[in-house]
Amino acid sequence: MRGARVRRFWRGSAAAAALTAVLVVAAGVAPANADGYPSWDDVQAAKNNASAAQAEVDRINGLLTTLQTAANAAGDLAVKRLGEYGTAETALQTATAKAQSLAEKAQEASAEADALKTQSGRLAEQLTRAGTSSVSLRLFLSPNAARSDSLLYQLGAVSKLADQASSLYARANAQRNLAASLSEQASSAQKVRDQLAVEAKKALEAATAAKQAADAQLADQKQHADTLYAQLATLKNTEASVEKSYAEGQAAAAAAAAAANPGGGSDGFAPPPGMVVDPAGAQAYAASRLSAFGWGGDQMGCLIKLWNHESGWRADAYNTSSGAYGIPQAWPASKMSSAGPDWLTNQNTQVNWGLDYINRAYGSPCAAWTFEMSHDPNWY
Repeated sequence: MRGARVRRFWRGSAAAAALTAVLVVAAGVAPANADGYPSWDDVQAAKNNASAAQAEVDRINGLLTTLQTAANAAGDLAVKRLGEYGTAETALQTATAKAQSLAEKAQEASAEADALKTQSGRLAEQLTRAGTSSVSLRLFLSPNAARSDSLLYQLGAVSKLADQASSLYARANAQRNLAASLSEQASSAQKVRDQLAVEAKKALEAATAAKQAADAQLADQKQHADTLYAQLATLKNTEASVEKSYAEGQAAAAAAAAAANPGGGSDGFAPPPGMVVDPAGAQAYAASRLSAFGWGGDQMGCLIKLWNHESGWRADAYNTSSGAYGIPQAWPASKMSSAGPDWLTNQNTQVNWGLDYINRAYGSPCAAWTFEMSHDPNWY
């Protein structure tokens, strides 16, 4: 799917309930009300009258749409909050590493300054014992040429010692200044890191609440959807499984026809707590599913390249610009709900949706890969 490439728990039930209410309002639907669902008596009464039956069918379809819309909105918000947490956590890790690095460099510079100061002190002590003026006086008073040469050598050696001592002293001061500068930078970096830690904690709490709300909305959908599909099947003289499969097929077709995500790949992670990210396992599962779409093994190479480019085959891959999510980088992420309610955390469900999308939109993984590479920024 399209998306700009740059290449990352749970509170109380009251917070989750409040967030669910916000989600439903934001989605433009009313919260599911037990009084608003048809009873089996309603269904049986309507079945004997064609117009009443159709009205009840429309009513049930509307309720199913409402449930799905609310669940999708909750899921998309959860992905967004999880993505924000992933970004905050990455920034925190970067800041922590920077603060630690600066602190270590400051310690190294301080230790180097101490060592240079010690060396400089030792040379100064030697100079004091040697005494440049004493050597000069002996050279002036010496009548012996050989002795004079020796004294001249000593004078040169003393001069070199003085130069070395001066150089060491200057280096010691430079290292001391560097240590002070690095310590100041480390202190500033630590303050930034502490602030980011607070922000990451808040982001985690928000992600936790959003995930709880999504789980609650999904549970509500599951609680009512099975009954609604059964009632729909009764009114239409079909099977509940047929009605459910039809609805899922319609949702998948709509997702494939909808505008794709503008850009080209993930740039972060949005990891739901407890999620297992296994790129190799996802690839193995995808390979086992190719034949279900009539594709040969030759298509796997294209699929690997396509989803490596998009997400690195990570089920928690997230595009911070567009909100695209998952292995196939679905946008919005809730498109994947047509493949299963566990799309947020199950990489196999994501793979199933992605393969179906590729089949409907391009016919094959290699066709999708060719399309992706022909657009800049890359997308499919």
